[in-house]
Amino acid sequence: MARSLPNILKRSLSFFQAPSPCLTTLPKRRQRRETAICRSRTLATAARWSVQHTDAPEDLSSFRGWPDGRERLTTVTAAQPSRFTDGDAPVTDQPVHPSITQQSVWFITGCSTGFGREMAKQLLARGSPVVVTARDPADLSEFATNKQALVLSLDVTDAAQVTAAVAAAEARFGHIDVLVNNAGIGYFAAVEEGEDAEIRRMFDINVFGMGAMIRAVLPGMRKRRQGFIANVASIGGLRSFPAVGWYNATKFAVEGLSAALWQEVEPLGIRVMVIEPSGFRTDWAGRSANESKVQIADYAATAGKRREGIRAISGHQAGDPVRAVEAIIKAVEGPSPPHHLLLGNEAFDGAIATLAELRDNFVAWEAVSRGADFPATTAGRAA
Repeated sequence: MARSLPNILKRSLSFFQAPSPCLTTLPKRRQRRETAICRSRTLATAARWSVQHTDAPEDLSSFRGWPDGRERLTTVTAAQPSRFTDGDAPVTDQPVHPSITQQSVWFITGCSTGFGREMAKQLLARGSPVVVTARDPADLSEFATNKQALVLSLDVTDAAQVTAAVAAAEARFGHIDVLVNNAGIGYFAAVEEGEDAEIRRMFDINVFGMGAMIRAVLPGMRKRRQGFIANVASIGGLRSFPAVGWYNATKFAVEGLSAALWQEVEPLGIRVMVIEPSGFRTDWAGRSANESKVQIADYAATAGKRREGIRAISGHQAGDPVRAVEAIIKAVEGPSPPHHLLLGNEAFDGAIATLAELRDNFVAWEAVSRGADFPATTAGRAA
């Protein structure tokens, strides 16, 4: 099996030693940045191919990649399945990161019901160490006797509890490999019907609580240069609906924060993934979602109708929580996890429809959008 790197990889490795001619229209700093990104992705592919398809992996040290040299590339192992077979290999879309395995330590918020509870069950059943948390630990009694479980009381809106929970997890297991920010609630109300107290409570849990957890685990992950953060958003973080506008706002915030986060931490060996489910048979539309006390008649045909529809199908949604959790674990432990993991047919179809709608809107107003810049004749200077 002594094969050398495919020609396309050799050409790409040499090509990206200097800024590409096709980038010369960009500012110098942007040229260097884009070239570095392409170079690191190509190096990652070369390292993966070399380990998986040759008896003697090629020395890639002559090709500059990540600032810390070849060490990051050599974390690839033969156990990771190849994304290609024979012939030229496509360039991967992410740098190489340490793998999450069955023995990795998971920390899950919001385990009293839904995805969190099912995830704890599946991980513990196979022997993985899991930190299982909920506001009321009495809801987690079934996990208390499992030697691989650390059951903790955790309200993600309480800074002291967040700090204490992360410290307890690190004291018990030594570190945290995977953080799953699952804790969250819903709220049904037309935008005008929204009540400040309910809106702020939802933001505190869905957004600020998630942010507190991220900030608490990152020091340990940065120190070890590895980790995985999975943030549970919703198709409602990509696409809005009547009656859940304020909930949409929290999940759009999760999307935006996660996208910034992965740009900051992935060069440090930490991966980030946003989970975007559609309707699943969890308690989200039940006790996990309050609704506005005042309902305005003018919104009966929009927000009111959708609110009634969501309540009516609660417990009968198409989504299966068991299969969803299996998909999440598979993605986290896979060799190339996505930044966005859509779950359910409605989520996939809705996301694709949103992309098409955005494109049509952008293109229709392209001339107006581009016309907002200073004229190009000023050679980059304000007129």
